[in-house]
Amino acid sequence: MFLLDENVDSRLFKFLKSQKIDVKSTPKTLSDKKIAEICLKENRILVTNDEDFQEYSVDEIHSVIWLKIPQNKPEDLIKCFEQLLSECKIFKGKFIILEEFSWREFPLPQKL
Repeated sequence: MFLLDENVDSRLFKFLKSQKIDVKSTPKTLSDKKIAEICLKENRILVTNDEDFQEYSVDEIHSVIWLKIPQNKPEDLIKCFEQLLSECKIFKGKFIILEEFSWREFPLPQKL
C-alpha cells in the first residue's frame, strides 16, 4: 500500500509495520522517476518529504503523501499519519499534504 521515500523517518515505517500495513522503503539510489514508476506499477502510495513529486501526473504515479511535519517530531508524524489513515479512505490519484494535525488533498493533474 505505501512506499516510503528514503527521506522519511524510519519510525513511521516501524509504526506502519506494527499495524500490519503493507509498506516498503525505497533504496537510496533510486531516481524520482523510478520511484514513481514503482508506485504506479505496484499501486503504492508514495510517502515523501520531497516536494518534487507534486509535478507528477496521475499517469505517472499512483498517489503521493507529502509530509510537511518536522522529522525531529516522530510522535507527531505518527499521530498525524494515524489520523490521515482514519479519515481518508481513497488515496488513488491524489496528492495529499500532511501537516501537523491537518491534511489537504488535491487531485493529481492529468498529463498534458
